[in-house]
Amino acid sequence: MRIKKAIIPAAGLGTRVLPATKAMPKEMLPIVDKPAIQYIVEEAVKSGIEDILIIISRGKSIVEDHFDRSPELEAKLAAGGESKKEFLDQVVSISKLANITYIRQQEQKGLGHAVLQAKKYVGNEPFAVMYGDDVIIGEDPCIGQLCRAYDEYGKGVVGIKEVSKEAIQKYSSMKVESLRDNLFSISDMIEKPTPDKIFSLYSILGRCVLPPQIFDILENTPLGAGNELQLTDAMKVLAQTDGMVGVDFTGTRYDMGNKLGILKASVEVGLQNQDFGPEFRDYLKDIVSKF
Repeated sequence: MRIKKAIIPAAGLGTRVLPATKAMPKEMLPIVDKPAIQYIVEEAVKSGIEDILIIISRGKSIVEDHFDRSPELEAKLAAGGESKKEFLDQVVSISKLANITYIRQQEQKGLGHAVLQAKKYVGNEPFAVMYGDDVIIGEDPCIGQLCRAYDEYGKGVVGIKEVSKEAIQKYSSMKVESLRDNLFSISDMIEKPTPDKIFSLYSILGRCVLPPQIFDILENTPLGAGNELQLTDAMKVLAQTDGMVGVDFTGTRYDMGNKLGILKASVEVGLQNQDFGPEFRDYLKDIVSKF
């Protein structure tokens, strides 16, 4: 069954990136010339996903504004003639990327609680979850890789990567067994494991494709780590009953809820820019030699 809907939870407060996120949502922090959340929306669209629900919170209406039309700006650019046409086309195209809907999460009670807000929107079909903190850039769109695995196995799918033993305790740990190539069978998982409860160094990093049954599981899942409703705890039930599939995805993941992650994203994407990449590379070589 083709995945047609994606959920982007983007209601978090961005406390790890303060003070930049005091008035600016972390999802709107730029990577060169586009906000982080636009990269996520574009990834979904490239994967054939038509409908996107962005879960926001109070003070994040700027996200809605970004994907809306801007008549004043468009009129100003149109008046600039041919010299401004490229910018006009870019601005207008943003509003036509996908069918985007918004729901406000009134209280931040965890990722599981955020996803639960999408129950009526999703209905009785599988859907993608694309974490608003995680920008993943690569030739083959990450969520598209997961959608293909769901098509093949008909089970919930998560995007996974090996991380350090220190990092795994901040994320989640998967109990995995190789299927083939970069695909794994997952039979158990744990959120923010203590050192004695680590299954493996494979962790979920930013992408899932889930069956609609996850909503019933979430509604019966007790609060977990941080006294929040954890999506991992609900997926654990899926893994233990039906099994899940892990995709060790290709592409580079940037943690946009982390100051170093934001810097890495800007530098690496900037180096690949066709207009100023070579000049930026020379600048970096020069500036690094001075420190």
